[in-house]
Amino acid sequence: MRKLLIWAALGLALGIIPGCGGDRSRVLKVYNWFNYIDESVIPEFEAWYKEQTGESVKVVYETFETNREMLEAVEVKHKDYDVISPSDYIIERMLGNGELLPIDRDFGSTPSYIDDNISPFIRNHFSTISKEVDANDYAIGNMWGTTGILYNARYVTDNDSHTWNVIRNYKYKDRILIKDSPRDVYSQVILAVKEKEIAAGEVTPEELMYYTGDENIALVEQFLKNVHENVLSWDAVEDKDKMVREDGYVNLTWSGEAVQAIEEAAKQGVKLRFSLPDEGFTLWFDGWVIPKYAVNTKAARYWINFMNRPDIVIRNADYTGYVACCGDKSILEHFRDSRFPAHDISYFFGPGAESVQINPVMFPDKSEIARSYFERDWGDDTQKLHDMWERVVGKKSYSWLYYVLGVLVAGGVSVILLRRRK
Repeated sequence: MRKLLIWAALGLALGIIPGCGGDRSRVLKVYNWFNYIDESVIPEFEAWYKEQTGESVKVVYETFETNREMLEAVEVKHKDYDVISPSDYIIERMLGNGELLPIDRDFGSTPSYIDDNISPFIRNHFSTISKEVDANDYAIGNMWGTTGILYNARYVTDNDSHTWNVIRNYKYKDRILIKDSPRDVYSQVILAVKEKEIAAGEVTPEELMYYTGDENIALVEQFLKNVHENVLSWDAVEDKDKMVREDGYVNLTWSGEAVQAIEEAAKQGVKLRFSLPDEGFTLWFDGWVIPKYAVNTKAARYWINFMNRPDIVIRNADYTGYVACCGDKSILEHFRDSRFPAHDISYFFGPGAESVQINPVMFPDKSEIARSYFERDWGDDTQKLHDMWERVVGKKSYSWLYYVLGVLVAGGVSVILLRRRK
């Protein structure tokens, strides 16, 4: 996001941000999470689409770093992306607001890799997203994972890492990294601050995933303000690299980021581990959807189909560290790994997967999944969450941008004055 903002700032100062022209029926605009695919599959899709339909298409591929960034582009600016990949609670929001188009499954003679390949675990969850419609008709699973604690095993004990309270442990002052993602952070912290009430049966974790009042927002806000001086950075992108460099010891992050970090750190002799805290944690799912402002809906659904082809699923997973929602048995066989102890992942792959040697960061054991919860849309109360986040970290987030803008504007004024003098 920092790079995108810098380029935007340059564009604003120099007046060089271009519009998008050309024949939109031959263009597919994709808006996806940063570092979510092996981008070498993009020209392969273009060739495959030509083979399947006889039509040419050019993919314009753009990325975002947070759901909030994506929503601003789609809901506020009404950009005409053809296919995007929001998280499940954003799909819930967009469905409720009538912002998504149903996904046509008619691919002619082209095989459909969508419904048959998506794990029933994913389809079952998507069916609960909306009370009015089946979200499976409007969204196809893309990636999924967990939110947990990535930690440096040299400096952080296993016991400390198994609670969300590790992010306010003063032993790790200035070594804490927290995702710049208000919903993901809130959903974990609320489980920690309401742990006693949950144990007493006064409230359920499922209830806490919805907006449950200003009092709970205030509790999370106070928790985060108390840990603020411990935090090295609130970041959505660079935290992984900081963990690999051992600038940070504790990172509230996503499982896909953890897989990448652990592998990169191991090459440098740094031992990172990933834990799912005892208080509970959230599962997240991102799905492919076609927004109502889409222009090329045909190429959009072919893109979704292509991205669920097992060989493409494997390549993207290998490249990114994230796990696709595809439950095809070829995926299971590809990820078997004798370096890890066997555990039960039958919840995802079905019978026959009760004891599989596989990376537990990518596919947690069934017993751990039992402690997980799904984030939910807050409707109009979502703004309260973002307001809280701004009070906690907002002033720290983009001060550098104002500096860049100031320099660029000052430079632009200087150029104008010099030209006038000439």
